[in-house]
Amino acid sequence: MAPLIYYDSKTGNVERFVNKIKVVTGWDIVRITDDLEIKKPGHLVTYTTQIGEVPERTVDFLKRHAKYIMTVSSSGNRNWGANFAKAAEKIAAAYHLPILLQFELSGTQPDVQKLIHLLNQDI
Repeated sequence: MAPLIYYDSKTGNVERFVNKIKVVTGWDIVRITDDLEIKKPGHLVTYTTQIGEVPERTVDFLKRHAKYIMTVSSSGNRNWGANFAKAAEKIAAAYHLPILLQFELSGTQPDVQKLIHLLNQDI
């Protein structure tokens, strides 16, 4: 079964990243909304906000659906130094999830290939 990706995006960077994955793989990607209800396990890709914080919509989503999340990845900005893509680290610590990838902005093609490779190993 193909991996399922749940994602949260504010500026469009994460959305561009997961859409690159969809183009290559055809996998399903589902944008997190305030009223999203899920019943299938998947992988979370989110962004880091306010120089090292987890976005509120992602926090609310995890409060309701963490049991369905298998891994976490996040975007960030290397200008934030130690806070680069810190959302993944905070989510991983809070929910005992493995971090698959921390990438900058909308990610590079090698980032896309790396996440695809890692998710294919997880099947």
